[in-house]
Amino acid sequence: MLKIVLCCSAAMSTSLLVEKINHAAKEENISIEICATGLNDIETVAKNASIILMAPQVQYAKKHIKKMFSQIPVIDVSTRDYGTMNGHSVFALIMQTLSIKQ
Repeated sequence: MLKIVLCCSAAMSTSLLVEKINHAAKEENISIEICATGLNDIETVAKNASIILMAPQVQYAKKHIKKMFSQIPVIDVSTRDYGTMNGHSVFALIMQTLSIKQ
């Protein structure tokens, strides 16, 4: 099972994107566990993550997060995908980054 952590500033605006990514995974019959967390809680939430997604508003902290979690891929969610809540596109990026065929 993939454990996906979506990091944003306060984990409030990302709940819809979490739902959309979950829906995209279900359509592909891929089991995931996904959660949104604020930047302040990332250290405890993302310990066993398969991948960490950075929402546009916290991408300034990507270098720090990559250093904190050097064994976990850390990727940016594009402003376009975030703004349109395009869960299919974000899920495809996750699969591509982790080299998992859909």
